[in-house]
Amino acid sequence: MKIATNNLQTTPFLIIGSGIAGLYTALKLSELDEVTLLTKETLAESNTSYAQGGIAAAVSPADSPELHFQDTIKAGAGLCLPDAVKILVNEGPERVKELMQLGVPFDTQAGKLALTREAAHCCPRVLHADGDATGRQISQTLIKQVLANPRIKLKENSFVAALLTADGRCYGALALDPVGRQHGYLAKATVLATGGCGQIFADTTNPQVATGDGMAIAFRAGAPLADLEFVQFHPTALYLPEAPRFLITEAVRGEGGILRNQQGVRFMPSYHEAAELAPRDVVARSLLTEMGKTGTDHVYLHLSALEPSHIKSRFPNIYETCLAYGLDITKEPIPVAPAMHYMMGGIATDLYGRTALPHLFACGEVACPGVHGANRLASNSLLDGLVFGHRIFAYLAGQRLASLPVPPEVEATLSAETALAQVEEDRQALKALVGAKLGIIRREEDLLTAAQILTPVVLPKGPSLTRKYLELQNMRLLARLMVNAALQRTESRGGHFRADYPTTDPKWEKRLLHYPNQTKFLSATTPFHWNW
Repeated sequence: MKIATNNLQTTPFLIIGSGIAGLYTALKLSELDEVTLLTKETLAESNTSYAQGGIAAAVSPADSPELHFQDTIKAGAGLCLPDAVKILVNEGPERVKELMQLGVPFDTQAGKLALTREAAHCCPRVLHADGDATGRQISQTLIKQVLANPRIKLKENSFVAALLTADGRCYGALALDPVGRQHGYLAKATVLATGGCGQIFADTTNPQVATGDGMAIAFRAGAPLADLEFVQFHPTALYLPEAPRFLITEAVRGEGGILRNQQGVRFMPSYHEAAELAPRDVVARSLLTEMGKTGTDHVYLHLSALEPSHIKSRFPNIYETCLAYGLDITKEPIPVAPAMHYMMGGIATDLYGRTALPHLFACGEVACPGVHGANRLASNSLLDGLVFGHRIFAYLAGQRLASLPVPPEVEATLSAETALAQVEEDRQALKALVGAKLGIIRREEDLLTAAQILTPVVLPKGPSLTRKYLELQNMRLLARLMVNAALQRTESRGGHFRADYPTTDPKWEKRLLHYPNQTKFLSATTPFHWNW
């Protein structure tokens, strides 16, 4: 739909999302000019707030960026962009120091940073705060800084329905308030930091807000998405009928937790030499295979090697959450099963967070600069949001973008392909479909079935301007693109496993870029580059 620009609000910088990427980038850009920050619920509701394990960075004298680089490349299964990973591991320590300067209370031991080793890391390099509440501590610290900053204008409960475009450029965004009123924002630069899309899956560790909105609105506006077939399933999510799929951080295994099947047999050493500390995709598939062998829907994570006092101090959040459901993890094993956790793919960005749409940037889980490849290394996600948020700031600081010549009107592209009367029913059906057909182990027949069900339907009436309806359209669009990507990649690699193509094929060391009307292929070692 077309929108006149003469009555829209203007702001130098517009940021959408309030996880670590959005909050940090807002703080940095406020050094240049005023910032408007939109988030669809409260500032605290984001994937960052739920992150337990920590943030990986080579800050120990026994570690180095080169070792961190090697671990990240290895975990990424041949699809990491080396240039992007070099930026991550070399600039990461400085960004972590900034967090400490801002007041993030990382845990210490004997006066030094307490570092944990997680799966696929060669040494301890994961910083944590308040035991297993790292994300919450980072979020609270950044929120405090944002609230105290007079150059940042906050708009909570503001759902971004579409980007505003004209002449092939991004001019800002169209948002809805809780009662459905439209608010348009024009900006010199718009930054998407909206997080992932875990809610597309039936079982996920992601909060309700993670519906892939940023990816969907960017795609409709013309910005390509990349690597959508690569979904990371966390091996250990709490499995209790009455509880949500609560994350049991990988750090529990890093500290000595052992996986056993329902017969009490430790099984991971028979699947991988690193056992419980194998890459996440390996552990997740191993759990699924073991569950199939024993005819069960979960396994157990035993913490008997850990002292009860250590469990309570190192993992207070997990301890208290499990205790609320009647499970004392100092005495009993934790029932766990895999759940969707992280999206490796997203909006294709260059090494400064630029998308193919001029004046539109993206960072954090919504973006895909090539850092994670086919399988993200544990605890690299928070670092990713910081590093590439800072890269956006550095680019804009150097460019000093002038105000765009505003056209008389801009366009907001929305879609409608589900009936208005059954939004919740359609949402649950979509989650069940994606969980069943696009899970840890994929098959052509399942993917073809899902693709047929998800075929676009254009309704005679326009879209309903309500958050729930538009979220569903976003989820459905991304599910369709993810299924199509999984069908095209006829191999198994990282987080993408095809039972009918179980081996990794060197010919597939390339990434898929999805445009609205076509799919393109790009060498895994070639950075995305956009000519603005």
